[in-house]
Formats: sequence, C-alpha cells, structure tokens
Amino acid sequence: MSYIGRGTESISNVEVLDNLTFNGSASYTLQKSSVNFVPSSANNLLISISGVVQQGNFSVSGSTITFDTTVSASDTCDWILHYGTGLITTVADGAITEAKLGSNAVTTAKINNGAVSYAKTDGNFGKIGQVVSFENSFGQNLNTTAQTDMEVSSGVTWEPTITPSSTSSKILVHYNISTNAFYNGGNEGRGTMKFYEKIGGGSYSSLREHFEAIGAYDYGGHGIFVGKMVNDTFLRSPNTTSPVYYKFSMACNNSGATCSFNFGSNQKSHVTLMEVLA
Repeated sequence: MSYIGRGTESISNVEVLDNLTFNGSASYTLQKSSVNFVPSSANNLLISISGVVQQGNFSVSGSTITFDTTVSASDTCDWILHYGTGLITTVADGAITEAKLGSNAVTTAKINNGAVSYAKTDGNFGKIGQVVSFENSFGQNLNTTAQTDMEVSSGVTWEPTITPSSTSSKILVHYNISTNAFYNGGNEGRGTMKFYEKIGGGSYSSLREHFEAIGAYDYGGHGIFVGKMVNDTFLRSPNTTSPVYYKFSMACNNSGATCSFNFGSNQKSHVTLMEVLA
C-alpha cells in the first residue's frame, strides 16, 4: 500500500540518511554521509522501499536496522528520513498561552528586554505587585526638642501604608519630605528627622536615627530661614501580609529654633511604596 499523508517535502526537523543497498538479508547499517548513524528510536525513522513507505516494521539497535522480513536484493531504497522530536509547523500567533508553558520553563537567559534586565540575581523574575503614593501638604511648626510626629491634619499622624500580598514580597520605599528651620538669636538652629516602620498592630521601630534634615546659622541676630527636601530610597523585607506603616518625626535642637514640615503654601511631602513580588 502506498503512503498516504502530508508530502514528505513538507516535513521539517529531519535528517536525510544514506540510502541502503539491499542484498536479501534483514539487517543493515544506517549511515549519514558515510558515517554510522544511531537513530533516536525505530519510531523516528521513515523509509521508502520501492515506492512504499515503511514504518513500524523494523527495529534498531545502535546503528543497525533490522526488518521484520528479509528485503530482496531487487528492491530499491528510495530514501530514509530520521525526524527528531516532532514535525515543525508554524504556530499561529497567540497560540502559546501561559497554561501551555511549564512552571519555571522560562529562564533569565531567554529574556531580552533591550539594555534593561528586570531579572533578579537569584534567576527568578520579580515584578511590581502594587504601587501606592501618598502626599502631604499640611504645614506644621515645631518648637520643641522632643520628637514630634508629622501630621496629615491637626492632631492626626501621617502614616503612609501598604499591605503586601505575600510574606516573600519586599517593599521598595521612596520618600521626599519637605523640612524647614528658622532661628533668631545667634548660634545655630537645627532640625533632626527620624523615619519609622510598624508592622500590623505592633509598635514603631526607628529605621533612620537622627538624620540631620536642616541647619540654620544666625550669627547676626537677624533671623535665618533654611529649607531642605529630605529624600531616600531603600528596600525592606517585612515578611508579613499585614499592613506596614511608615511615619516621620522631627525635633529642634533647642527651644529657640522653629522647625517645620511643609512650611508655606507650596511645600509638599511625598512617599511612594512599591511591593516587589518574589
């Protein structure tokens, strides 16, 4: 029976082996370019003998092929094709979905995003799960040497917060805080700012101790005003799915100085919190 199916000229991912010369025996040596060839298996071979395609009626051991019956010396080997893991066809656009990809199937080496790599050092791919941004324009004067929390309104502490979706997530923190100092009376006025973190219903712990936010020097007794934007960016690993809170406080170094958050109508402070997924 002749072969019925797609044209063999349309088969891709194949190797063309040397034709066999039959001599009336059942076993022959497979070769490619006159070099012994070991096929993946008998199922990977397609052979045409005297115009009839053969498949499944032979076995292989190493480079030796053995037919189920002897092959007459009068028969002719038309061609032998060895195909690999399958027939190559053109996959339709969008046909490969997420479900068809195995877990961890795509590695860092297979990602090319121009000059920027978003892969983490452990070979996995981190991505931003959420971004929350907070703005505060509430002006607040401080005339005390005690640390006083930054407020979002009178008597209400400003607490930017984010709730991670996983305990393995990290939090990328960026803040830009508007601070000012005023001193009138000689020597120096200085404000020092602290930055705190709290997880869930716990207590605040200081992350940035006694950061010198601003300094005012008044040697003539005429009054000195100094403003400064205090900013930083760093990564946190809170290991929680509870809300994570942040806050700021500031104190003056002496009672003769006045320190402030967001002094003036155009002054604003900003905090951006980003969840970096594992």
